[in-house]
Amino acid sequence: MSILIDGKTTSEKIKSRIAAEVAHLIDNEDKAPHLVAVLVGQDPASEFYVKSKEKACQSVGIISSLYKYSEKITEADLLQVIDFLNNDPDVDGFIVQLPLPSHINVDHVINRISPAKDVDGFHPMNIGKMVLGAETYLPATPAGILMLLEEYKIETEGKNVVVLGRSNIVGTPISILLSRKANPGNATVTLCHSKSANLEEITSKADILIAAIGQPEFVKAHMVKPNAVVIDVGIHRIEDKTNPKGYRITGDVDFAEVSKVASHITPVPGGVGLMTIAALLENTLKAAKKTVYR
Repeated sequence: MSILIDGKTTSEKIKSRIAAEVAHLIDNEDKAPHLVAVLVGQDPASEFYVKSKEKACQSVGIISSLYKYSEKITEADLLQVIDFLNNDPDVDGFIVQLPLPSHINVDHVINRISPAKDVDGFHPMNIGKMVLGAETYLPATPAGILMLLEEYKIETEGKNVVVLGRSNIVGTPISILLSRKANPGNATVTLCHSKSANLEEITSKADILIAAIGQPEFVKAHMVKPNAVVIDVGIHRIEDKTNPKGYRITGDVDFAEVSKVASHITPVPGGVGLMTIAALLENTLKAAKKTVYR
């Protein structure tokens, strides 16, 4: 059986450190960091995620505000909200929760956010700084993955890492971060996706497999090298009439199968998702301390 990479324990450790730093700021008569979440529409997953972020903020002393809008809000009106938050000195950082309604151009929204307040790390300027290895806000999920690898002392140097999924939010940035000259890093990284030829052959050679393909239980045991480290980024709600809730939560990895062959594996829930929130809090603290944009 695999060693469980516990996101709950690791995230609590990080939040404890953040709480101490926030308390130090307040003790020195600085204001508490302030994070704003902008939520458009009533997507249940987005609403749950935002509530989790609010709860996490409260646990470390970060002020949390929610700006909630109808899914019918126009792009122009949403951009005005972003302009307001960009110019509000009381707001250290903010996120616009994705996905957005189809009539709103996501790129227009992300590009409008001030890089100094872009604690999701999605703005092209912050992505560019990440690629160059400069101090910046790392995208929260990739940053959370790095924290887990570091906490569990999983060696990445010289290892064959396969990233399954090429999104701008997870797959592409984590492939860059693990290939750079750093620790964790210095890996040989293959970025693949559902259209890649010989996909199972590629994944079965990975020392570290990061699954972010967005398909429930896509990764099966035969796709995993024995004793590989498996990081599952996906989260899905699957109908399950045997469960009292009527559903179960699963990831991109078939945990029951893969946990029998992997050396280390992240659970879903209780893995990368909690680390994503911890990394967001870390970015918000950086924004308040102005360690990235002075």
